[in-house]
Amino acid sequence: MTALELRTAGESHGPAMVCLVEGLPLGMPFDLDFVNAELRRRQRGYGRGARQRIEEDAAEVLAGVRQGRITAGPLAIAVRNQDRRLDDPVRTPPVTRPRPGHADLAGSLKFLSTDCRDVIERSSARETAARTAGGAAARCLLREFGIEAFGFVRGAIDVFTSARPTPENWRDLRAIRDASEVGVPDPEASERLASRIREAKEAKDTVGGLIEVHVFGAPPGLGACGAGLERLDARIGAAVLGVQAIKSVEIGMGAEVARHRGSEVHDAIRLDPARRATSSLGFERQTNHAGGLEGGMTNGMPIVITAAMKPISTLLRGMPSVDLATGEPQTSAYERSDVCAAAAASVVLENVVAFEVARAFRAKFGGDSLAEVRAQVDAYLAMARGLTTVP
Repeated sequence: MTALELRTAGESHGPAMVCLVEGLPLGMPFDLDFVNAELRRRQRGYGRGARQRIEEDAAEVLAGVRQGRITAGPLAIAVRNQDRRLDDPVRTPPVTRPRPGHADLAGSLKFLSTDCRDVIERSSARETAARTAGGAAARCLLREFGIEAFGFVRGAIDVFTSARPTPENWRDLRAIRDASEVGVPDPEASERLASRIREAKEAKDTVGGLIEVHVFGAPPGLGACGAGLERLDARIGAAVLGVQAIKSVEIGMGAEVARHRGSEVHDAIRLDPARRATSSLGFERQTNHAGGLEGGMTNGMPIVITAAMKPISTLLRGMPSVDLATGEPQTSAYERSDVCAAAAASVVLENVVAFEVARAFRAKFGGDSLAEVRAQVDAYLAMARGLTTVP
């Protein structure tokens, strides 16, 4: 059994963004319509730039699928770029005026170049099209076992929704989110946030956002406690912070735990025999301050991740910078960009987090084929339910 892994390749204005997913079990249904729906969602959102009117993102399967099911080989997907101009020196000229907040200056110093173009092309958030496709492919496995991910924008600036997703209401909230042009499952907050983005656009400024991802239905025991980098919270944290413009990640209560005593933070446990068939195996919590993760492992409660996205680094009005070619003070360069991409980022994070859950799922249950995975899951759950004698 190959460990579940995801790699991407491609430049922002090259021929395509490509993802390679290894470790999906043979026979797993591959839902191309679902993958394409996620790619389309990633392109939406009030405040997106002109490029989204150029691109028509769709997954082109290059290898790994036969008659709608995963084969024994790696899955390869290309998302073609319509705006292909990487080798055109007129349309993609050198960039010597780095943008504060972007990878431009750090990358130019790293690679000892006064042209930021190569760094820009690979560090661009366009790369997340490939990660979204790969994450959506992995979700095809999770859905076979009743595990679902739900991401949304909680808000930005001074506008935040109080919506609280639960296993019972998240599908209703998803419908509201999908009707929102800013990815917020709250009509009133959506309208106010769109207004804030509009104000920023008029000021030639940008907006970030607070994003949440909830994963429902994950069984306990995914992840690890014996190796730091294999803890599921460590894996999720690294994956989320690996998404462009994400500056912080929290699990459950996050930083708020520092403001409370242990009795106010930890989630008391009780056993409900009537809920033995659920993902919690009957071990219920009235609270979920841990965000579904304890000791680096899932505990049967929903996984809850919160991430902060910084405002887009490319400002139409520019910021003070330096021309690397001359050393003279200059205003930063402008590359076509968004005013706010939080709605798109929520789609990316939904799929990135789901991929890490799927990776931990594969590590826990193994199996070369979907039938073998299903047998392993059923055997584990049967043994786990038998650990405690139920009156």
